[in-house]
Amino acid sequence: MAVVGGSLQARVRAGDGRGGAALVFAHYWGGSAGTWDEVVRRLPPGRATVRFDQRGWGTSRGLPGPYHLDRLADDLVRVVEECVAGPFVLVGHSMGGKVGQLVAARRPAGLAGVVLVAPAPPSPPPAVTEEYRQALSHAYDSPESVGRALDHVLTAVPLRRPVREAVVRDSLAAREDARAQWPLHGIARDITEQVRRIGVPVAVLAGEHDKVEPPAVLREHLLPHVPQATLATVPGAGHLLPLEAPEAVAGALEDFLATVRPAPVA
Repeated sequence: MAVVGGSLQARVRAGDGRGGAALVFAHYWGGSAGTWDEVVRRLPPGRATVRFDQRGWGTSRGLPGPYHLDRLADDLVRVVEECVAGPFVLVGHSMGGKVGQLVAARRPAGLAGVVLVAPAPPSPPPAVTEEYRQALSHAYDSPESVGRALDHVLTAVPLRRPVREAVVRDSLAAREDARAQWPLHGIARDITEQVRRIGVPVAVLAGEHDKVEPPAVLREHLLPHVPQATLATVPGAGHLLPLEAPEAVAGALEDFLATVRPAPVA
């Protein structure tokens, strides 16, 4: 466990020096570093990876705000700077995908590519109304409300009991103001001007039955703003792709890494 900037705790898995770019993961709203456990287990053992709890969540719950997207992007940049020595690929899920887009738009040294897993698009779709956002802000009020979100919105594939229990714990393990920031503000922020500055390859992975960020929404509200992005769909899966289809996510990451050509880091 590495302590980043004296505050964020990152889980760092060293590579064997032959695996190419490191993978730096950013979790979804309600998730944690552990959201990526099953994906990381399916990667080659020589693959370098970095995971962490975003500000206000899990082990980072005690960190002060604000918790807006730019602050989360600053944290992600700090994690990269302190935990990655060479080229890297950002991997962001949902909220973490929007954070990853902002970081990629800054064109940090060493960035070789971006993989967006069921990402929030840069251009909010019409369905993201004030009424929707207010209702969403209460999705993680209790274990019961998290269970309803899992059963009716977040997943299309039943989760194993230990995984489901971990999701419920993660969803509740946040500061109240951090938990509210994304649904009330971050999800509705338009970052299309920023993402047009992304200059590396981008792969987008969508769940066929995702009710949060359906493939059609990503085609309309993400792909036009990131012309170099490609979209692939995971059959049968919902929004929680790292938990519902970790094998497919790990495979997509390895396929993507095989195509990128990391630039040397000065």
